[in-house]
Amino acid sequence: MTARGNTYPVDLLPCIVQDARTGEVLTLAYMNDEALRRTRETGEMWFWSRSRNQLWHKGETSGNVQRLKELRMDCDDDALLALVEPAGPACHTGERTCFHKGELDPVPAEALAVLERTIAERRGADTYTGSLLADRELVSAKVQEEAEEVVRAAREESDERLSEEAADVLYHLAVLLAGRGLEMADAYEVLNGRRR
Repeated sequence: MTARGNTYPVDLLPCIVQDARTGEVLTLAYMNDEALRRTRETGEMWFWSRSRNQLWHKGETSGNVQRLKELRMDCDDDALLALVEPAGPACHTGERTCFHKGELDPVPAEALAVLERTIAERRGADTYTGSLLADRELVSAKVQEEAEEVVRAAREESDERLSEEAADVLYHLAVLLAGRGLEMADAYEVLNGRRR
């Protein structure tokens, strides 16, 4: 398998597919040399189907292609990580991720991605979130108010209160960004750019 200019004597490599914007794991698939070559050439994910014993282009029939943003090898050169921009659900069942069974309580790393999807679902709804999305001045004032409350909690209150106020800031900030058609990932990109 060719990666980073090296050749590895491997027929199939597992490929973890991760949403490049949210960090969520979408699926685990396998790649051979041809799948890797086509992925690099087209900028969209290709895999080797072990059950059908053939090459397949993700999204060829469903339209749910995965555009490659970055491809990484693990430390032993025997697994791949594909950071992608998904055009729809990753799973053939229609679920966002193939990992939709088992223990599904959200973990901290999933909180912002889940929050952003919830905000999107509530656009136009008769809810607090819907009213904030419809009124830029209101949501801007709420971000300012919550920022002041988090500073006050940092100075005068318990760690638990600080965490609660920080959550309020993040929620209102996510709504503010969504109201402008942006996501938290847009701010993350700015932060990554500042590290260079």
